[in-house]
Amino acid sequence: MNVGLEVACGQQTNSPEKDVPELIDKPSKIARHHHIFPTYTLEFPTLPAIMPEIASPPSPIAVPPQSSSPLHILPPPFTDSNLTVLTQGAEALVYLTTFLTPSTPVVLKYRPPKPYRHPILDKRLTKARLLAEARVLVKCRKEGVKVPGVIGGDYENGWLVLEYIDGVTTRKCLDEWVHRVGMKVVQQDRERGNAERKLEAAAENGVQGEEQELWDLMRRVGSAVGKLHEIGVCHGDLTTSNLMVRKKARSRTEEPHPWPAGRQTASAIREAAITDVDAAPSPAEPMESELSGDIVIIDFGLATQTIADEDRAVDLYVLERAFAATHPAAEPLFREVLKVYGDSFKGAKVVLRRLEDVRLRGRKRSMLG
Repeated sequence: MNVGLEVACGQQTNSPEKDVPELIDKPSKIARHHHIFPTYTLEFPTLPAIMPEIASPPSPIAVPPQSSSPLHILPPPFTDSNLTVLTQGAEALVYLTTFLTPSTPVVLKYRPPKPYRHPILDKRLTKARLLAEARVLVKCRKEGVKVPGVIGGDYENGWLVLEYIDGVTTRKCLDEWVHRVGMKVVQQDRERGNAERKLEAAAENGVQGEEQELWDLMRRVGSAVGKLHEIGVCHGDLTTSNLMVRKKARSRTEEPHPWPAGRQTASAIREAAITDVDAAPSPAEPMESELSGDIVIIDFGLATQTIADEDRAVDLYVLERAFAATHPAAEPLFREVLKVYGDSFKGAKVVLRRLEDVRLRGRKRSMLG
C-alpha cells in the first residue's frame, strides 16, 4: 500500500512515513494494520452566490386592454362624422344617418365581424341573416303590414339601410301613461284590491281622453300582431320596444303598400321607401296625440317565416312577459291586445289556446329556476 502511495505521490523513498506530503494525514497504526487508506480534507473557496436578475412583471397600465381598440370600422360610404348611435345590440349596431341625399334620414343596421368566429363562417352567417331579414321586411310591406322599408344594403359587408320611423316606442307611451295618468289611480285602488276591475270596467264602458286613446293603442297592437302572424311571419323578439307608434302626420293615408300594383322591382321599392321617408306633414294638418299613430313593427333580426301555432304562441308569450316586466301596472291592458288578436284572423283562437300551454311551461321553468 505504501509503495502505491509513493508512486502516486511521485516520490521513491524507503521511509514512506517521512516523505508523505503534508496535506495527507498520517494514518494511525490501526489504519495501516487494517489497510485503511488515509482521508483527504480539501477545502474549496466559497464563491459569492450569483442570482440571475429576474425582470419585474409588466405594469397592467403599460399594456392597453383589448377593448380600448375600435370594435369595428364602418364600411364605405358611411363615415363616423355623419352617424348617430341609436342602439347597440348583441348582433348589430343601429345608427341614424343619411343615404343617397343629405336630407333623407335613414336607419343603418350594421353587423360587425365577430372575431371569435372563423372569417368564412362569419361572412356566411352575416349574409344569410341580413338576407333573411330583408326578405321578411319586403314580404311584410307587400302584404300590408306596417314595417320599415328596405332602401339598400350590402350583404357582403354586413349593412342594411332601412326607412326611418318618426315616432316613439310603445314602451315609452305606456311608461308616460303609467306615470302621468294611471299610477295614482292604480296605486289607490290596488290597496282595495280592485285595480284590475277598474281597468276592465274602463275597457267595457269606455272612457274619455287619454285613457281611451291608450285602449285604442292596445287594440291597434293586437291587430298589427295578428296581421303579422296571418301572413306567416313570427317576429322572434316581440316586445314593447319593437312596436313603434308613428306620428299620425307622417303616416300615409289608407295605403296598404307604398308602391303601385303589378311587377315590383328593387328600384321601385327603394323609391317608394324614400318617398315614404320624405313625406312631410301639411301645414294645415293638425298634429295629433302620440297615441293615435300607426303601429310599426321594427327589428326583424330574429324573424322567421312560419305558420306554426307554437311559434305564434311563443311570440305572444314574449310580448306578455314584456308587459309584465316593464309595465306591471299596465298588465291588464294586455288582455285587450289578446282580445283583438283573437278576432284578427281565422286561426287566432287556436293560437290563444296554445298560449295557455306555453304559459304553463314558462311558469314551471320560472319555479324550477
